[in-house]
Amino acid sequence: KGSGSSNLEGSLDDILTQIYEKAELEDSFREYIETGLMKTEITAENCASYFGVDLEFESGLASEPVMMPSAYLLALIRVKEGADIEKIKADIKANADPMRWICVGVDPANVFVENVGDVVVLIMSDNAGQALKDAFLSLGK
Repeated sequence: KGSGSSNLEGSLDDILTQIYEKAELEDSFREYIETGLMKTEITAENCASYFGVDLEFESGLASEPVMMPSAYLLALIRVKEGADIEKIKADIKANADPMRWICVGVDPANVFVENVGDVVVLIMSDNAGQALKDAFLSLGK
């Protein structure tokens, strides 16, 4: 069971903003969030390119670099009511590709899959992964 069973309020966009606000990040990474990242809606069609596996979900949002190659991804999905969250997390962990950017990649140790309630996050970042994971989990407290 994930930490906290209550679901997170607000849109995935709101949750993403809260993660970035709460994370203990270097100033250079905060600058990167402002200038180097874009948001992409995750759909049934592009889901597998983010998570490495097709999933059933209500909504999805990715925060990823505008310019490739830069090895960074934060992807959020809100799963359907009654979904097997542990199975979904295991599927993502088993299938997410830390080398998805062709030329660059993330150390597999820096691939994080967590949930708070019905929101599952996939974070791939060598620099900020742990801080972002901690910030996400703190939203459930």
